[in-house]
Amino acid sequence: EKRPEQGEVIAVGPGKMRDDGTVSPLSVKVGDKILFKKYSPEEVKMDDVTYLVLGESDVLAVIEA
Repeated sequence: EKRPEQGEVIAVGPGKMRDDGTVSPLSVKVGDKILFKKYSPEEVKMDDVTYLVLGESDVLAVIEA
């Protein structure tokens, strides 16, 4: 099965929790077109739509903001 290696960010979390309790903001935002590691995303299916969920560390580049 061929898996995509790029996509559009449709949602983001609040950021990464640091050891001191502060939140580090994400480097991607909704609407960004990104490249990501091919086999890192988890697939989640909701209402017959398959979404790919991945961590920020799996994003290789933002190709269009």
